[in-house]
Amino acid sequence: MNRLSSPLLKTLLVTLTVFGGLPAATAAAPAAAPAVKADPARGGALYDAGDPARGLPACVSCHGAAGNSSIVANPKLSGQFASYTHKQLVDFTTPNRQQPIMTTYAKMLTDAEKKDIAAWLAAQVHKPGAAKNKDTVELGRKIYRGGIAERGVAACASCHGANASGIPAQYPRLAGQHQDYTTAQLEAFKSGTRANSPQMTTLSQRMSTAEMRAVADYIAGLR
Repeated sequence: MNRLSSPLLKTLLVTLTVFGGLPAATAAAPAAAPAVKADPARGGALYDAGDPARGLPACVSCHGAAGNSSIVANPKLSGQFASYTHKQLVDFTTPNRQQPIMTTYAKMLTDAEKKDIAAWLAAQVHKPGAAKNKDTVELGRKIYRGGIAERGVAACASCHGANASGIPAQYPRLAGQHQDYTTAQLEAFKSGTRANSPQMTTLSQRMSTAEMRAVADYIAGLR
């Protein structure tokens, strides 16, 4: 068998190395693009003025100045975790959370705009609410803090915190939320019209309407 001469062998090795023929010459993977940071200022501008050119209305008209809604059917958004608000805006564009008004507007926003608005709302000062029904507040307290053991309803506090301040990126802040809105969401989870949290669907299906209203009223008074 003929052997390659030393000079020829050296030339072949150099050629293979330059053109990627050897494992050691594998090109490095391109660096991932850096994540784009949310722009709260731009989010605040969209929240307050919308974008008339696209037919996008101002969020403030339904959710109030700085996210402190005065309309009991519309949630307070101020002080909510940005990750949670962003997720809900995304979910409105999916079959898991369809709502005629919000689904329409969420689909008009880019993902960057969703993040911008969420970041701005997270920085706003939350105005506290108050429990209204003194006859059921104790029932609400018991459910929120201890659950309903005989039906497998976990304490709300186990996920949302003792004062309903929530856990970032996992569970939303609930403190001070309108009673009517919280009740409506529990009922939506129970009926399946809101299906973006299997855990909440399971728990709400084990609760009566009266129990939902009681815990929603108790939550409204937390701060």
